[in-house]
Amino acid sequence: MSWTALTGFLLLTGVAAYAQTLTGFAFGLITMGGVGLTGLLSLPDAAMLVSVLTLVNACQMLLKGWRDVAWRTFGLVTLASLPCLVLGYELLIWLADSRADVLRVALGLTIIVSSLQLARKPQPLQRESGRFGFLFFGGVAGLMGGMFSTSGPPLVYHLYRQPLALATIRETLVTIFALNATVRTGMVAVSGQVPSASTLTGLIAVPVVMMATHLARRYPPPLSQRAMRQIVFALLFLSGVALGAPALIHLTAQFGR
Repeated sequence: MSWTALTGFLLLTGVAAYAQTLTGFAFGLITMGGVGLTGLLSLPDAAMLVSVLTLVNACQMLLKGWRDVAWRTFGLVTLASLPCLVLGYELLIWLADSRADVLRVALGLTIIVSSLQLARKPQPLQRESGRFGFLFFGGVAGLMGGMFSTSGPPLVYHLYRQPLALATIRETLVTIFALNATVRTGMVAVSGQVPSASTLTGLIAVPVVMMATHLARRYPPPLSQRAMRQIVFALLFLSGVALGAPALIHLTAQFGR
């Protein structure tokens, strides 16, 4: 990875970690969207680095917040998310080999749909959802996590509707992300898809993520939670369109020949 690419990646991950610490989501979406737009590195390599950095961010947040985790919810979600994570990872490898435009369109659509979903304020439920709801959203999150290390949006939407304390929701989400990131990183290592030594210099972003997480906790911006969500929504939506549209045009042109 060149110094220019590394600098860009460090900036992306710093912004993403800051946003995730404040909102409980968006680290993977912001980082993967930025990588897809700029072409700093391949999407599979970026997803692997995002998994490791997500784990760093999560561990730092859980040092004090682990007591707030809703363990029943965590168990139901991971029961469905882990098998689907394996499926999503295999799908990523298949698409990355010879279908790069399809992969870019898939990532662009994922980011656009996620941004639209996250822009809505979930209507709170009077009582906690049943098991099927947690299993369903856990499965969708696992599929997205396996492909792009972006398992957040489905779970954010579902958990923020539950009659739970905000701290419980945030820390439960972070714990799920940490487990998914650990499993996904292990899958990369076992499958022999570990990025090159040059790409792994991106792990220099670890202290950047830690610093951004600390700054977000210590010095949050003078913005409401709603304003922060709107800013993140706008960034994600625009990046999703900019990433997916050119690839879709290219695919359409190929089919038209």
